[in-house]
Amino acid sequence: MRGEQVDLFLKHIASVRGLSAHTVQSYAADIAQFANFVSASAEGAEPEWGEVGYQTIRRYLAHLTRAKYAKASISRKLSTLRAFFKFLIAQGLAEHNPAALASSPRRAALLPRFLYQDDMERLLAAPDTDTPAGLRDRAILETLYGSGMRVGELVALDIQDVDLGRGQARVKGKGSKERIVLLGRRARQALHQYLAFGREHFAQKAASAARRPTSAVFLNCFGTRLSACGVRKLLQKHVIASSQDRRISPHALRHTFATHLLDSGADLRAVQELLGHADISSTQIYTHVTREQLRRVYRQAHPLGRA
Repeated sequence: MRGEQVDLFLKHIASVRGLSAHTVQSYAADIAQFANFVSASAEGAEPEWGEVGYQTIRRYLAHLTRAKYAKASISRKLSTLRAFFKFLIAQGLAEHNPAALASSPRRAALLPRFLYQDDMERLLAAPDTDTPAGLRDRAILETLYGSGMRVGELVALDIQDVDLGRGQARVKGKGSKERIVLLGRRARQALHQYLAFGREHFAQKAASAARRPTSAVFLNCFGTRLSACGVRKLLQKHVIASSQDRRISPHALRHTFATHLLDSGADLRAVQELLGHADISSTQIYTHVTREQLRRVYRQAHPLGRA
């Protein structure tokens, strides 16, 4: 199947839609996997992209199910094919979208993983702030929890993006969309301490190795921009130190941010804005009820609860 059409699509989603390099790679891998399936199952001449039909999509989804792919993975691969064929139609390279009629597998509703307030406080207290690394790590944890930003947005922060005086930061989210996130008092304090007394320690590592200086807020031990993988590693270290669930990820702090806001009575639309969700349905996963909420309702509403 013609690879130049795939290349056109990948360039389109990277340059026009502004998707990240990681997302573009995922799209490329999904399309390549489908192309390999079509090639392997073709009995005669391999079809062109515009000749792929609905039945081929159905057989591919059945193949993925038999191979025990997760429902979320199958849904993502189908979404990739829908976007690809939609692009081919717009370019006049196909007349129909064979993936449009296929139904995504129904996924079980999973509650987002988050930390209760006491657990969150223990995690925030885990870094040793007598060291430059501890100042950095405390600033990272306080910023993730205090702003709800994604880990990719956090590591992309440059010094000029952060306004401690106004308590806000400019971040670039999915699809290169910019938004302003708010920084709470503790996040501002932690960032101030790190920028004043910790960051220079890491910046000197780059200077001593004759590396070009960077404007990144968060630096690694080499004095270069900290990666999302680096944030996950340092988070795991502090999760273990504070005796927490080891499955906690940076995204769980974003979940915690949203859950605690809603627990305290925040409006769902306001939380949507703070998280940078384009669709409120993405925010509605946080409307789960925590055990503490249940206790409060029980104590207030049930006669025996009040007793």
